[in-house]
Amino acid sequence: MHFRKKLGPATLVFTLVISFCTPAFSDIYRYKDENGVWHFTNVKNDQRYRLYIRTPRVSPTAYIRKYASIINQASSRFGVEPRLIRAIIKTESDFDHRAVSHRGAKGLMQLMPKTADAMEVKDPYDPEENIFGGTRYFSQLLARFKDVKKALAAYNAGPDLVEKYQDVPPIPETRDFVDKVMRYYRHYKSAKQ
Repeated sequence: MHFRKKLGPATLVFTLVISFCTPAFSDIYRYKDENGVWHFTNVKNDQRYRLYIRTPRVSPTAYIRKYASIINQASSRFGVEPRLIRAIIKTESDFDHRAVSHRGAKGLMQLMPKTADAMEVKDPYDPEENIFGGTRYFSQLLARFKDVKKALAAYNAGPDLVEKYQDVPPIPETRDFVDKVMRYYRHYKSAKQ
């Protein structure tokens, strides 16, 4: 209780500062450790963190416009249709460049650390690096499997499982991922985005 009183004014100032910031900031998470010390972060990389301040969300259309140039450059460089890249990003991270999965995948295209290293992505939270790395990896899977759905399944579950089943593996999460990406892809094609 005594600690909370000492932290009160600091918390108030912190909250006020954050509330006047632009929407470029991420959500803020916090937890109090066993010594009564508060820890704050904008990357929820530990399950002890709980949401403290939610940043106003930007619409997916605004994010599509924000990342359009990078997506188009990656598309041109690696031969993957821009709408398909957008659909993967929408499914993987909902255009949140700070997203972290429970398995440790990071950024817009949810790159696992080994994949990021293989694609020479030094900062998976950097939108340009992440989109280029994810698109490069997906283009390699497309070249290997010569089928969009199999390549998507390999992106989600790994290429070894797709090789084993010679199709989308019978894993509910993977099948759901492929279906969602294809739905968003069809939507972006019909919306001409």
